Amino acid sequence: MKLQRRHLLTGGVAVAAAGAGVFWAERRWRPQPVLDGTEAEFWASRFDTPEGQPLAMAPYRGKPLLVNFWATWCPPCIEELPMLNAFQREQSAKGWQLLGLAVDRVDAVQAFLKKLPLDFPVAMTGFAGADLSRKLGNPSGGLPFTVVFGPGGGIVQRKIGQLKPDDLAGWAKSI
Repeated sequence: MKLQRRHLLTGGVAVAAAGAGVFWAERRWRPQPVLDGTEAEFWASRFDTPEGQPLAMAPYRGKPLLVNFWATWCPPCIEELPMLNAFQREQSAKGWQLLGLAVDRVDAVQAFLKKLPLDFPVAMTGFAGADLSRKLGNPSGGLPFTVVFGPGGGIVQRKIGQLKPDDLAGWAKSI
């Protein structure tokens, strides 16, 4: 009887631990609420391009804007960039804008963009970009992270992790 009770207890602990793991894993990959004031902070922001030129966010307001947080050292980020390039080419005539925010070093991004030029602007956030992405609802600060702002300036979509063509197609239809 004691052995059976011990097995049940051990099994119960294992199930609880697995459940907690699923909870934390799911929380890590599910966007969380946006912190108050973050949207206004974003639109008031300026970032430098890899060439050192300031890039203000305010002029992007008024049309759909897809912001993709990425880095040269992030394989899923690199894998989705050609798809984002194609989305930019297909959707820009419909008013869509794209912006890549590089959570990286300037020299690494400059070298990368020489190999794979992008059809949309890129700005540098450095590692402060992870903090900004957390404020926008990315609890782990992981990459890639994508945020879609609607024409009114509010966040309408977010995704933690690599984008799929269906994500982009669905967002293009809904906005």
